[in-house]
Amino acid sequence: MFWPEAAIDNGYYLAEDQGLRDWLARRLGPRDLLLTGGVALEYGKGWRAVGGRNSVFVLGADGRILGRYDKAHLVPYGEYLPMRALLEPLGLSRLVPGDLDFWPGPGPASLDLPGFGRAGFQICYEIIFPGAVASRAARPDFLFNPSNDAWFGRWGPPQHLAQARLRAAEEGLPVVRATPTGISALIGPSGEVIARLPHRTMGVIDGHLPRPLPPTAFARLGNLLSLMVALVLGGLAIVSARRAR
Repeated sequence: MFWPEAAIDNGYYLAEDQGLRDWLARRLGPRDLLLTGGVALEYGKGWRAVGGRNSVFVLGADGRILGRYDKAHLVPYGEYLPMRALLEPLGLSRLVPGDLDFWPGPGPASLDLPGFGRAGFQICYEIIFPGAVASRAARPDFLFNPSNDAWFGRWGPPQHLAQARLRAAEEGLPVVRATPTGISALIGPSGEVIARLPHRTMGVIDGHLPRPLPPTAFARLGNLLSLMVALVLGGLAIVSARRAR
């Protein structure tokens, strides 16, 4: 099962609450996994919470956490306050309620999911960054993109879906999008939308995850490919201009 970003409310912490993990696990089949957004706390001296991570947890049917991905591209003023030591005395704070800043993760990573293959993760608007959505060292079989698009009005979700489709086509990887208010979707490795839940529509997508395509040229070269194309086009433009003279 794929649940959205912030599916586990801020008042609950999956890594620390065995009762919550057991409650969720009882709703899974013996071979099921739950991939859900949640918050992981970071502690300092005296076990005092000093920060947090916007994370995806992989929960097994036995209630154990099998893996975790931490969001790397955080939203300034939303997930953390830049230059806090300077701005906080001036009365500025995060736009989203909360006393602790989120800390960034290390970047694209893949986790092996027993029975399901290798998953890559991009939380919310992380997926808008071309060339930075999949691990090059451990290419995933699919990307999971949980999001909370409720912040972005009516026009944000279609734009976000379009960005996810571009990343799927660039990488040759299927993408699973899960959001609380839409648009949730299953996207094929060529960027086609296989199934979707419209904006502000409650429901469940029950489908088969397509297999990935062989690594595309962009998957191999990343943004270097774009630079090469730009250089070739620039060279052709110079040659054309000289011949016109």
